[in-house]
Amino acid sequence: MTDETLINENIPIDKPEPLPFPFNQRAFCRYEPIEKRIERARVLIVDDLLRHEGDLSELAVKDWGRHLKTNLDRERMIAGLALDNIRNNVSRLVRHPETLVTHFSEIAEAEKDFHPDTIVLSGTLRDFDYYNPEQLENFGEFIRSTRTAVLGICGGHQLVGMSFGARIQTLDHQEQHEHRDGRPFEYQYRFIRITEPDDPIFAGIDNSSAGVWQDYTTEARILRVWQNHGLQLDRIPEGFKLLATAYLCRNQMMVNRTNGRLIYTVQFHLEKSFEDWDKTRATRWEHPNESRDGRIIFE
Repeated sequence: MTDETLINENIPIDKPEPLPFPFNQRAFCRYEPIEKRIERARVLIVDDLLRHEGDLSELAVKDWGRHLKTNLDRERMIAGLALDNIRNNVSRLVRHPETLVTHFSEIAEAEKDFHPDTIVLSGTLRDFDYYNPEQLENFGEFIRSTRTAVLGICGGHQLVGMSFGARIQTLDHQEQHEHRDGRPFEYQYRFIRITEPDDPIFAGIDNSSAGVWQDYTTEARILRVWQNHGLQLDRIPEGFKLLATAYLCRNQMMVNRTNGRLIYTVQFHLEKSFEDWDKTRATRWEHPNESRDGRIIFE
């Protein structure tokens, strides 16, 4: 890894990153209408969060104790927000969308019945050693065998990586159980650097006049994306190619095109592209421009 690939390495983890010079001299996001350029798509949206005690490992049941119901209620609340974000992104980008939501433990049956064009894996909230190991193994068998196009987001990215042999660790390179509390965490917009600009997902990156990518992307191969995670993959799994990196979490985006597969995964939250869809909360915030780079990749 060369110094060239590390962006703003000295910025504290809990501080927002400024645009690097000369892009900080420009307006980095221009308002633009969001057009529906995709005619039709059948999208299987996968809930990767925990639902009930049957989804838990023995360790989770033991550690949570009397807080088990409270923790599961929070999982369901976060799942509602995450799945609505994905579903609404699809509806904002596709003229005639068809979506189905399923749990990751039931993904094989859902794919067989729904025949999706693509599968989108949601993020997660808890450490993976709190998950039922049998469900993780069944998911691994599915994701290694499916030939449906897949997009994995944050925890979905980690779930895919783990299924192909990578390990999950904290951002300070410890095992999950070794640093459960007070671990480093990213919760802000961060800059990542594209490492494979020739990948088809970055089509048009060399054409600054097309208006698809920001000038900092066409000129410096930088993306500005929303981060919300405390775990990462320890390596690029076999069969995958690294597409984007950053200084704190090196595996930001990867793809597997081997043996008929098409699996894209991202550590960041590219589904945070229009707004938080929990409109009942006073903290509702919108950022269609802030997260434009994520939307382009999602589309």
